[in-house]
Amino acid sequence: MGRIAELDPLNSEQLLAKSPRFPGHGRPRPASVLFLRTENAMTTQKCRESSRHLLSQARSELATGDVRQASEKGWGAAAQMVKTIAEQRGWQHRGHAQLFDAVAAIAAETGDDDVDRLFELASAMHTNFYEDWYGAGRVERGLRDVETFLDKLEPLVGG
Repeated sequence: MGRIAELDPLNSEQLLAKSPRFPGHGRPRPASVLFLRTENAMTTQKCRESSRHLLSQARSELATGDVRQASEKGWGAAAQMVKTIAEQRGWQHRGHAQLFDAVAAIAAETGDDDVDRLFELASAMHTNFYEDWYGAGRVERGLRDVETFLDKLEPLVGG
């Protein structure tokens, strides 16, 4: 895992002033800068493989009838790809709100509103892990949507 450096709280405002902006969004919330990643925990290739592996695991879970685990791994696959892109671009990505901010920036950059919609569907899969609302058919469609999402984002991943 990457090393984490604590920030001097007195310098937090300076860091906020230098933090990246997302199109149509403000600066990160102060709580999001309490820790700053100083070394990548995973290489780009490992992140890419991790997303695809999670999607494969999701399909295996679905085949055994565990729709809740399939849902969560589908969400994890989508979230991991967003985290990979956000990490490369120096964007905050430690919480759900920051992941949605990153996806909004990616959608604006690419002009592909489908990216936003597909990530919302992946998020619904995450909710299903807790609520267990979806049947196998809906989770299967959700996993296809996650695969489409990964296909759209993978070309944006550098190196």
